[in-house]
Formats: sequence, structure tokens, C-alpha cells
Amino acid sequence: MSYWERRKPVLRARAVDVGEVASAAVALLDEGGLRALTLRAVAGRLGVAPASLYSRLSSVDDLFDLALDDALGGDPEIRRALAGAEVDELMLAYYRHLVQHRWACQVIAMRAPRGPNYLRLSERICVLLAGEGLSDPLGAAYALSNFVIGSATTAPVVDDERSAPVDEDVAPLYARLHVEHDVNAEEIVIAGLVALRGHHRA
Repeated sequence: MSYWERRKPVLRARAVDVGEVASAAVALLDEGGLRALTLRAVAGRLGVAPASLYSRLSSVDDLFDLALDDALGGDPEIRRALAGAEVDELMLAYYRHLVQHRWACQVIAMRAPRGPNYLRLSERICVLLAGEGLSDPLGAAYALSNFVIGSATTAPVVDDERSAPVDEDVAPLYARLHVEHDVNAEEIVIAGLVALRGHHRA
């Protein structure tokens, strides 16, 4: 169950601010990845006792939910793309967001994003695709999102892919193509989006 399904009411005048908790969680994740995020670490960053976080949170999973949504909502490129009319522009902005916050793909693999900022993103993708007359805008949205999430997950290993040798005895064509190919992660994403969009329009 996510934070968004069972948000705790504010019962104390001096209860911790959920927005500040979310921002602290994002900072910790950006600095140290998933292992850096604990209730104790967030409390330390906010200068409060760890026990005080339980007035608003149930577990560290709530921190992941809050951080995921806060990071997306605070991304200016995402905000600009949400106001636009191009699906590809929005998906590329989402890809760049996930590459910037490398932990986000890992969290999405563990927990379905259901915060307000992620719901706005999902809604906008579906609205744009429905506006193009697609018979299954949600299916197309899933295909595009999953492709972008997978691409962002592998983006950090692009340099390894470029430099790692290929045994030409095992894969001769791949070895030759690998030597000749200039790997550009973002160009691959753009090409993939074009291919997927063409498939769903057909």
C-alpha cells in the first residue's frame, strides 16, 4: 500500500511538514541512492527526532513514494513539457528526468507511482494520445512509459557498452556493427519513440 492510499492526518500543531520530508528524501537519494534513504537520515537532515516522522509516515516506503513524486513535480522541464502538445517532447523530458534521478527507475520497479504529480503526467500522456485518435491510449501510454523507464535504467552503462569488447568469433556481425556504431543514448530513445509511435498509429 502506498503513502497516497493512507495518508495520516495532521494531529499536532508542530507535526513535521510532508513537503520538507519529501525534499530531504530526494536530496538523500540523489546523493547516495536507495541505501541512503532511511527515516533516521531524513530526520537528521530536518533536525528532528526520528520518532516525530511517524506522526506523518508509516515506513520508509512512504519516503520513496514522497520522493518519487516530489522530484517529478520539481522538474522544470517536465512542467514545460506538460503544458505542451507533443507526446514525444513529454516522453523525452521524462527520460531526462529519470536519468537525472537514477534511483527513480528502481523505485518505480518496486512501487506503482500514484502521487499527484505522477497522476498528472499519466493523465497528460493519455489525453495527448487519445487526442490523436488512438483506440487504446492507455496501452500506448504504458508502452511509451515502459520504454522510457527501461532506456533510463540502462543509460548509465552507455560508456561501458561503447568500450566493452565483443568476441567476434561468437557474434561476428554484432562485433563489426559495434565497432562502427557511435552509441548515443538519447538518440536511441528518440528513434525508439518514433518507432513505437508509428506502431501505435498503424
